[in-house]
Amino acid sequence: MVTVPLHVSFVVPVLNESVSIAAALEGLQAWREAGHEVIVVDGGSQDNTISLAEPLCDRVVQAPKGRASQMNAGAAFAGGEVLVFLHADTHLPSDGIENLQRFVDSPAAWGRFDVRLSGDRWLYRLIGELMNARSRLTGICTGDQAIFVRRAMFQEVGGFEPLPLMEDVALSRRLLGLSRPYCISSQALTDSRRWEKHGPWKTILLMWRLRWRYWRGEDPATLARIYYPDVAPTPDR
Repeated sequence: MVTVPLHVSFVVPVLNESVSIAAALEGLQAWREAGHEVIVVDGGSQDNTISLAEPLCDRVVQAPKGRASQMNAGAAFAGGEVLVFLHADTHLPSDGIENLQRFVDSPAAWGRFDVRLSGDRWLYRLIGELMNARSRLTGICTGDQAIFVRRAMFQEVGGFEPLPLMEDVALSRRLLGLSRPYCISSQALTDSRRWEKHGPWKTILLMWRLRWRYWRGEDPATLARIYYPDVAPTPDR
């Protein structure tokens, strides 16, 4: 089998991430040294996110606030043949390069990593396992799982829809028309701060309720107001 050279562009959407952005980008420096690129897309941060990010990435792009618009903007500047959409509070496993090389050598159009939540609580480990199991069953992936996709396939499906919520679910549905996701069992580590802030059970119920309502066809803008109760509405957040 012929090995296709791996060239990755990481697209990292940020908004007021001064607490976590340096650590997130430090974890990508080995990738940069290997010839891959890191693009940070800022949605209008009011803290020092940009100044912290600039020395640790290849480009900082400005875009309207909202993960969908920010990730689309970053993808437009990307030079890699594989796009990895990485949240600022998510860290890839140490064998990420080897696993993405196997993805490139496969027929799959896209994929994601398994995920685990930070912290030692057994419930967080269970939540991560259930997220991974659900994703393997349905083929639907979430942003916490570090979705990756061949750039040509991302362009073919039109990128992220301009949705204020569920943009990752909507992208997954369209990409499923091209292939099932390539699932990497090595776990990306994502911060459990959201679960800790609102309580794990309350967060679980909220997220399942929002997904159910989205599946039923409810307007994502309405769902976004529930998920982001303290954030003023914007065109896609």
